[in-house]
Amino acid sequence: MNTPTYDELSAHFTRLHHYAHLGSIVSWDRAANMPPKGNDARASAMAELAALMHRLRTEPALGDRIVRAEQEPLSDHQRANLREIRREWLQATALPESLVTRQELASSRCEHAWRTQRPANDWRGFLDNWQPVVALAREEAALLAAQTGLSKYDAMMDRFEPGMRSEQVGRVFGAVRQWLPDLIDRVVERQSKQTLIDARGPFPVPAQQALCQRVVAMLGFDFAAGRLDTSTHPFSGGVPEDVRMTTRYREDEFLPALMGTVHETGHGRYEQNRPREWLGQPVSEARSMAIHESQSLSFEMQLGSHPGFAKVIAPLLGQAFGEQPAFEPGNLWRLMTRVKRGLIRVDADEVTYPAHVILRYEIERPLIEGEIEPEDVPALWDQKMAELLHLDTRGNFKDGPLQDVHWPESLFGYFPCYSLGAMYAAQWFAAMRRAMPDLDARIGRGEFAPVFDWLRDNIWQQGSRWSTDELAVRASGEVLNPAHFKAHLEARYLG
Repeated sequence: MNTPTYDELSAHFTRLHHYAHLGSIVSWDRAANMPPKGNDARASAMAELAALMHRLRTEPALGDRIVRAEQEPLSDHQRANLREIRREWLQATALPESLVTRQELASSRCEHAWRTQRPANDWRGFLDNWQPVVALAREEAALLAAQTGLSKYDAMMDRFEPGMRSEQVGRVFGAVRQWLPDLIDRVVERQSKQTLIDARGPFPVPAQQALCQRVVAMLGFDFAAGRLDTSTHPFSGGVPEDVRMTTRYREDEFLPALMGTVHETGHGRYEQNRPREWLGQPVSEARSMAIHESQSLSFEMQLGSHPGFAKVIAPLLGQAFGEQPAFEPGNLWRLMTRVKRGLIRVDADEVTYPAHVILRYEIERPLIEGEIEPEDVPALWDQKMAELLHLDTRGNFKDGPLQDVHWPESLFGYFPCYSLGAMYAAQWFAAMRRAMPDLDARIGRGEFAPVFDWLRDNIWQQGSRWSTDELAVRASGEVLNPAHFKAHLEARYLG
């Protein structure tokens, strides 16, 4: 087919993909390797790259090319790609280059200072750097809202979760708020009657690193196309050909690093298995961040917290740390699924985890809308932590609003994706069990391929070809249905 204008657009976005590749790797390096004195120079370089990419995304000729390409005889896949190109172009043209540059500099400064301010419990120092980040985020939100007709927060959330609106999020989270506290109480009461043997440390970091490498390989991650390193906050980055994952270790516990690594492996495998024939084009990108989180949580919670998985990895723990009664598979699974109200989101179990996300959503939405100010955050945090998890966080900023990297990096609108992802993950496994009634028995035998094959065919290889709702319907027969998540928690923890 003769599609000259579409071909020009495709080449243009391949060029953008190459720049994004470089940006992703230097961003990973900043978090994993960069010496502290390199931050100012790195921030300036990343701001320059962000400005260059913004100019490419907003070239005046692009709008006309998109209109002309829509008249060409495109395949269904090309039309889906053009839809994503238009979406990316509309978001970029809403923002002036000066704002993009100022945001990169402000968030780099804030994130770098946060690394030392968090352990120092220095809310006041953090606030001085964070207030400009919030002001710039509100400026961005207002411009995106004017371009899209959405509310300010919805316009920010739409960058990560296309089509999702706070009305739906509020309805879903509001329902969870009704049943979650009682479920937590019931599970904690039930587990208090169980016999549990705690693992005895210390757990040397080199042994943990070797264990995590073995488990990541067992989960199918291609180390010829990726790495596992250490950072302050676990994350995944890079590109499909070079996926960069990080985790963090502490010698008095091994499960946080192990399960955090399993979580990041879900992200990594999604990236490594995106449709290769479309790499470099927006249609090859992950559909949304909730879909991305559904992969990490499919690995960490659905598969990684399965009793069959505990049975498979129990011998590896004995080899890594020496045999001990805590590593008996049944006891190990009880350790892995222990429900405990805690302060730290990334260490939370899957029952209490939604409370952490709801808390952040209920703070950042009014923050972006201008209904509250940055200095109001600690008091709101204390109030909501007491409501949702019955914990006292007054004066503990380190384990409170300073604990996550998202707000210093201006990732407003991202947090809902975590719990939406958990809901999608439960929905995927419900669909798998309908298709494969013996799935749980196969997991118990260490046969993980059926899970990976289903995810590859239904999620990974689809990229952004479909809207999120259509992807969910094609994969599971229905749009997002939070009932699967509640049923999963009740079956695993009360059944």
